[in-house]
Amino acid sequence: MLVLEYLFWLALATVVYTYVGYAVVVGLLAALVRRLRPPRPLLPFEPAVTLVVPAYNEARILAAKVENCLAQDYPTELLQLVVITDGSTDNSAQVLARYPRVRHLHSPVRGGKSLAENRAMEFVHTPFVVFTDANTDLNPRAVRELVQHYQNPQVGAVSGEKKVRPLAGSTPGAGEGLYWKYESFLKRCDSCVYSLMGAAGELVSFRSHLFRPLEADTILDDFVQSLRLVEQGYTVVYEPRAYATEDPSPTLADEWERKIRICAGGWQAMGRLRALLNPVRRPLATFLYVSHRVLRWSAAPVALALLLPLSAVLAATASSGRAGFYGLATAAQVLFYLAAWRGWQGASGKLTVVPLYFCLMNLAVFAGFRRYYRKAQPAAWAKAARPQEPQLAAE
Repeated sequence: MLVLEYLFWLALATVVYTYVGYAVVVGLLAALVRRLRPPRPLLPFEPAVTLVVPAYNEARILAAKVENCLAQDYPTELLQLVVITDGSTDNSAQVLARYPRVRHLHSPVRGGKSLAENRAMEFVHTPFVVFTDANTDLNPRAVRELVQHYQNPQVGAVSGEKKVRPLAGSTPGAGEGLYWKYESFLKRCDSCVYSLMGAAGELVSFRSHLFRPLEADTILDDFVQSLRLVEQGYTVVYEPRAYATEDPSPTLADEWERKIRICAGGWQAMGRLRALLNPVRRPLATFLYVSHRVLRWSAAPVALALLLPLSAVLAATASSGRAGFYGLATAAQVLFYLAAWRGWQGASGKLTVVPLYFCLMNLAVFAGFRRYYRKAQPAAWAKAARPQEPQLAAE
């Protein structure tokens, strides 16, 4: 019985620290750093930049994306735009032909985003490169806000913020929007304390000479690329004034599939970023990485799965003084999961959306591990159909 109680409290502590405690700790650390080391104002900085857009069968939205990129508040002669459409079978070439400023790269072979970015880098001759997804809208000062941080030679990469466009009545949109507000807070704090723990591909920039070709099967390309720079001793800055806005997943099924892919990529990334698990080399980086990423993709979901059966058994077998607490813990978890089920059935509101999204995140870790273990997650992503757009066949 004592062993079960120890397991219960260990599981509870793991879950609470991963999703609440770490946010408190890193928030306090960031506040202390800001107090002791106020940020220095940056001077105007306008280096030559290449903006790369990987686009697979995105002809329907490609013109809007190009117009959005060309509208950047940045000197025209210093901003090059490259669009790579490897594997696309639509009329992307005809769309891009209308824009003489765009350098269009195309190969009939589709190898996924990592290979496309590797190939695009062969045509990048500027000191800095920015990658952005085709289905996002950049704010006009995005490039300018990103590159200003490269005045610090220690900075190897700069990531922008992902924003989710609110859509009325969208359960995936509500859940994803709330999650990204929480995640953006953690990213700001990580960046302030030491370094961002992995960039998102919606908007990220690198020092071009530090970019290294990724393995063809890499699932979370920009995440792995940015953290390999941290392994080398560089820092990754989070710049929320540069942001990319995109629509949420159209359905819960699409969001579930997206989460599984991210979690499969997380397991893959943990295997490829083992140097960050060594606290002797960079203890602060290891603390941030394990707390923010590793626990969320490994121990926390397992602990969460154990909590309900452990509390139920303890409620039935513990002494009368402690059984009441474990009974309340069991009831609270049952109510939480019932709220998630109501959200899955279509009920709206934070009382159902938050539990639903939380459960999807943690269940996806197990599904993602299964795909990673079986090597069943392709690097190329079969994008979800957008409104008035037919679903394209996955490769």
